[in-house]
Amino acid sequence: MARWLPRSADLTRFCQKLNRVKTLEDDMMETSFNRCLSTIDLTLLGIGGMVGSGLYVLTGTVAKEIAGPAVIVSFIIAGFASLLAALCYAEFGARVPKTGSAYMFTYVSVGEIWAFLIGWNVLLEYMIGGAAVARAWSGYLDSIFNHKIKNFTETHVGSWQVPFLARYPDFLAAAVLLVATAFISFGAKVSSWLNHVFSAISMGVILFILIMGFVLAQPKNWSAQEGGFAPYGLSGIMAGTATCFYAFVGFDVIAASSEEARNPQRAVPRAIAFSLGLATGAYILVSVVLTLMVPWHTLDPDSALADAFYRRGYAWAGFLVAAGSICAMNTVLLSNLFSLPRIVYAMAEDGLFFQVFSQVHPRTQVPVIGIVVFGLLMALLALVFDLEALVQFLSIGTLLAYTFVAASIIVLRFQQQKVDAPAPAAGGRPSPEPSEGPSAGELKEYESFSDKLQLVDRDKSKEHREPGQLKAAFEPYLEFLSDFYPGEVVTVAVVTLMVSAICLCSILVFGNTHLHLPTWSYSLLLVLFSLGFLLSLLLIWAHEQQRSTQTFQIPLVPLSPALSIVLNIYLMLKLSYMTWLRFAIWLLLGLLVYFGYGIWHSKENLREPRPQRVSARYVVFPSGSLEERVQAVQPSSQPAAGLPDTDTEDCKR
Repeated sequence: MARWLPRSADLTRFCQKLNRVKTLEDDMMETSFNRCLSTIDLTLLGIGGMVGSGLYVLTGTVAKEIAGPAVIVSFIIAGFASLLAALCYAEFGARVPKTGSAYMFTYVSVGEIWAFLIGWNVLLEYMIGGAAVARAWSGYLDSIFNHKIKNFTETHVGSWQVPFLARYPDFLAAAVLLVATAFISFGAKVSSWLNHVFSAISMGVILFILIMGFVLAQPKNWSAQEGGFAPYGLSGIMAGTATCFYAFVGFDVIAASSEEARNPQRAVPRAIAFSLGLATGAYILVSVVLTLMVPWHTLDPDSALADAFYRRGYAWAGFLVAAGSICAMNTVLLSNLFSLPRIVYAMAEDGLFFQVFSQVHPRTQVPVIGIVVFGLLMALLALVFDLEALVQFLSIGTLLAYTFVAASIIVLRFQQQKVDAPAPAAGGRPSPEPSEGPSAGELKEYESFSDKLQLVDRDKSKEHREPGQLKAAFEPYLEFLSDFYPGEVVTVAVVTLMVSAICLCSILVFGNTHLHLPTWSYSLLLVLFSLGFLLSLLLIWAHEQQRSTQTFQIPLVPLSPALSIVLNIYLMLKLSYMTWLRFAIWLLLGLLVYFGYGIWHSKENLREPRPQRVSARYVVFPSGSLEERVQAVQPSSQPAAGLPDTDTEDCKR
């Protein structure tokens, strides 16, 4: 029975395969894509991904049902929370200007299987997100024409009552996705130009809403007679924050487009900062004017802005709001269709997904096959499937990606940087470096032992410590950690930090409701897991980071990424159990794809050297020196190449 069990060496090698990281090229600016996008192009792509139908629907829904006028505070907190994740994306996008977004960032720092699972989840997230926006676009346009499109389809095509399928086929949603797919296939410049047009119209409508809204504002709508500013209290504000957080997902399209940016080191961080700032400002200001125009408790959650203008006697403004909403949804569609094929391309280029999706069209310089295939799949989803039950699935994929990117930032910061060795001189021998102090042959006399001790301390203080090594100030207290490889302790501490965060958030979410813990055990567990989180954070901070580089770096590492990790895990645990069940099924399908295809075709797998068994002979000389001779084990009839057949020269006296 024991001989069928895997050996420890095989298990170790298998785990190493799962956690191998991507080897980056020396010239990361080299690409088969067309580097044509400027900072403005990337900024408008980010705004298009964030300011969609949520501005016209989400603000009214949260204001009426969750937070009241305090939805403004919810958007401020959600914007700050999104900033933590966005800064992590900005640093990675500047340091690793390759397409793939969260998948690529996880691959270069955490490991292969984790990167594949992130990419696999983001893939489904974009597909469901694009199809859901297309159906919302179709429904909004249909409502303008008094649902004539829906009635015509049900009359002439028919309807059905099947689980997981829509009541009727939505041909309009599928058609708009196919048209958008055709435009995306023409290249990044055409996609960017189209996004500029829709973004300009959307921002013009938002500006009109703000101007007219402040003219029609009535401060009494925040008074106590109407329920006050925060009728649902702090709990309502925080519940609104959790909902408003999802309004800001979409800035990762900028990171996914970094391989098509002209100057990604500068453009990606700036575009993420500008787009997130403008999107947050738009959500906050629209929430202000909406709750000041009409009492918050009378809002129509489905069309709050249009209904607010209608009730104030400006019915014509509703058509402008409808036009702005449709243009905003168009930008979200373009953002999804733009990002999805590029992430699939990155996975296929690394060998983890089917190789056909890594082909780039020579003229348009975009992955046309990926765009067409996934555009058709998205159109099929929008045509026949009921997406309302799957929309919550979008949240878990995004939050998981944010969590791994934040953890990757910590791991990468405490890893040693790859430094290319200097080229040797023309003579073939490297020139000796100038030495400080006395030469090797020069002797220096010291007066006493204390002089020598001071010299040793001075040399030790001047010693350059690599990233991942323990800081000199902590060495007397944590000396037992000095024996580990640089970065090894930090990696273990990051895992401990994430486990502590999961346990802490589980107690916060389920402690009183599902687990029914008594007060003393609830408090004790909170203290224990909080201490585990803080100690892991302090242990990471006690190690050296990489020095400042020319690219953007997120401040306050490891604190900023750690806060992002806690927030993302907390929001994930607030999702329903059905979302987690669907997520687990999708993960299992992804593991089948990875172990059936990805692990065998991975380019990192091809780079790995074949293991060789070696033998070593050690000879200890009287002087205390050690000589080692290592040779490959060969069959007895084939002596090792370049080595003598006998061992007469193994020892020298």
